Amino acid sequence: MNLFTDDSTVDGVRRRGFLLEGVPGVLWTPPAGAPGAPLILSGHGGGLHKEAPGLAARARRLVRDHGYSVAAIDAPGHGDRPRSARDQRWVDDMLGARERGEPLDPVLAEFNASLAERAVPEWRATIDALQGLDDIGAGPVGYTGMTLASAIGIPLAAAEPRILAATFGGIGAHRFVLDAAREVSIPIEFLFPLDDAEISRESQLAVFDAFGSAEKALLGFPGSHFRVPAERLDTGLFPRAFG
Repeated sequence: MNLFTDDSTVDGVRRRGFLLEGVPGVLWTPPAGAPGAPLILSGHGGGLHKEAPGLAARARRLVRDHGYSVAAIDAPGHGDRPRSARDQRWVDDMLGARERGEPLDPVLAEFNASLAERAVPEWRATIDALQGLDDIGAGPVGYTGMTLASAIGIPLAAAEPRILAATFGGIGAHRFVLDAAREVSIPIEFLFPLDDAEISRESQLAVFDAFGSAEKALLGFPGSHFRVPAERLDTGLFPRAFG
């Protein structure tokens, strides 16, 4: 299978684009590969893409500082993937509600549930393909991402036993999220924007409380999910979990 579409190395990080069954992604690794090292799956937020600046910068730090491999894919209708007419209606409804100052949850719950249903199998196929590479191998897997990435990542962690630690956050208590969180028992950290106009504290706490994990930490910070302090993103969960 010809997985990769391009290959380059800059500042000690090898970057390879790939296309897997129509889903575009990016893999960052040490130049010589890292067989058996942790593979971190990095999800992007709503309206963003697999190489959003913050995501790509953090991926490079994880490669340089820890020797991990990091992968990201575009969620359905994001980045290089065309948006369906149904998805566009959801987006239009969400933006309209935001402009009118109305709650977003009625739209987001349905939209994010649909995206998660489609994206979870895509992420699992990505793990299969990447761990089949000689320079990746079947090492431990982690997941990280907020907002839409958590709406996808929490059901993914519930379904995928290869994921052994994860960071989530900035997600409200939609039923499908709560149901999935109850099935998650791995170590997690939950990033908690304290002053988010679109996601109440109570809703976020309900998600945190729902996790079945014996080891879980709530990491609060002022402001909204649009600005997350770098020290909250780079907390050291993965080095602690993977050694």
